[in-house]
Amino acid sequence: MRLTPILLSGACALLALPWPTSASPMKVTSFSGPVTAEEIDSFNGYVATLTPAANNSGNEWVQGHTGEHTKAMGLVYLMAGKQATLDQMIRFCDAVLSQRNDLAPAPLGQRKVWTGRIDPVWPNDLTQATPSTGGSRAIPWATWLAALTIGDPHKYGATYKERAQTYLTQADYSMSHHILNSLLDLSNGKKMYFAANSPYKGGDSVPWNQQMMFNYALQNLCNAHRILRDNSTLLGEYKSIIVASLQCWAYAPPSTTGEDSNHGALDVAGFARADITGDYGITKAQMTMFANMFVDVMTLGPKEYAGKVDGTNGDGHASPTTYVRPGYLFLAEFRPDAYKSMVGADLTEGGTTTGTDTFSRFLWVKNQRYLSSTT
Repeated sequence: MRLTPILLSGACALLALPWPTSASPMKVTSFSGPVTAEEIDSFNGYVATLTPAANNSGNEWVQGHTGEHTKAMGLVYLMAGKQATLDQMIRFCDAVLSQRNDLAPAPLGQRKVWTGRIDPVWPNDLTQATPSTGGSRAIPWATWLAALTIGDPHKYGATYKERAQTYLTQADYSMSHHILNSLLDLSNGKKMYFAANSPYKGGDSVPWNQQMMFNYALQNLCNAHRILRDNSTLLGEYKSIIVASLQCWAYAPPSTTGEDSNHGALDVAGFARADITGDYGITKAQMTMFANMFVDVMTLGPKEYAGKVDGTNGDGHASPTTYVRPGYLFLAEFRPDAYKSMVGADLTEGGTTTGTDTFSRFLWVKNQRYLSSTT
């Protein structure tokens, strides 16, 4: 059984690039063929040396290194199903749940947020007297009945299934006691708007990269309730919100303003997750259109990528890059002709990397290519 979430609250932020560490880096055996034991073992060995963040300051659990590490573990576990990956992900998930505002002791927790309550959120600025909240993130999870091998320091459950049920219960609680009852306004056909009294973009349409973050949580909640068959009504409610969100892609629907490269990569990763789940009407043809956008429009030359999805450049998040933002790597599955140039922009066969986001998505696409070649 797989995919039960923890829900996080915070705004989208950091671009995750390879970061320095003293651990042995992850090894790329080859770009072709099946994912190798060397590649999986190097990933598991690397993440075993990582330390979860002590708090969500600067959105560390959202788009920061800690959040990216945890997403990478979820993707690799979904692909390979290795207990070593799962155990490290549990370590990170235990840490983040213990840091939730209503569960953590002061001064980390017990803060009244903009609602006037001690809500189940993760404030991203611990210097604020009354923290605001924004986008959302979900951490992929997995369940089975065996006893945990890494202990239960927070008393969240002695078996994998019990631990997952704790996370699911707490994720539903975060959703019902902050996201859906205070932060979001879904009154317009389930489309995502921030509540009028939200200090962050009050009354505005939720930018799509942040909708993707809410969708991460909602997709994982749907998966978990589907696996456990415990609440079909709630599953249907969550799914209806996701489906409404996926109907329009722009910076902030209903505007048709195009995305910059940074936000676009986050958006594409969200659509890729919906495609992987296979339950929201996202087709291979639609994913191929995203792939064509990146390969035919955004790729300006070898290791030269546009800062906007229309092939132009700007400043800040819209600046051109010499690397492929990791979210776009999912698209290499749908443009086989560009696969090696996309993964080869930042990785080399026989080489190493410390970027868990890039490496995990490379492994995912490599595995998808291998599976399609053997069917």
